[in-house]
Amino acid sequence: MGSGETSFFDTVYEAVRSIPPGRVRTYGQVALMVGAPGAARQVGWALHMLPEGTDVPWHRVVSAKGTISLRGSMGNAERQRARLEAEGVVFDKNGKINLDIFC
Repeated sequence: MGSGETSFFDTVYEAVRSIPPGRVRTYGQVALMVGAPGAARQVGWALHMLPEGTDVPWHRVVSAKGTISLRGSMGNAERQRARLEAEGVVFDKNGKINLDIFC
């Protein structure tokens, strides 16, 4: 990649920064936002690679089912839910977000 080119990860991070507080997007929606339809898994990987303390609001990206999809990271799912709830995002009794309301 030449100087001045933006990496896929950087493009994902900028897209995620554009999600307003109290709103969510799915991994697939973020992939579409960056012009990479079908790259939902790569969006997930990009967010997984974020360093601790990042300014990228990773917590605003959820699964296509409206659920938190973090696995294998102790406490991260709870932390994501707490951050979303602090922004006014509501989960139903099954732990799902109504994407029609919060996207």
